Amino acid sequence: MFYILEGDDFLKNRIRELRKAMGITQDELARSLGVTRQTIIAIEKGTYCASLPLAHKIAAFFGESIENVFIFEEDQ
Repeated sequence: MFYILEGDDFLKNRIRELRKAMGITQDELARSLGVTRQTIIAIEKGTYCASLPLAHKIAAFFGESIENVFIFEEDQ
């Protein structure tokens, strides 16, 4: 399940940075996580918010905590 972020909410992430450091493509990451490449693209861009289970899978894949992969910012 994915959520479109609206208003001032924005979810930054380090997925692209971590993925490139491992030398893997968006497609390879997507296949490893059981999602589509389009899903990875949207999450990397911050236009979609991964469900908590998917966020956990992504963090575990990179050996990081969820907080080190996803950074929630609220514009005040």
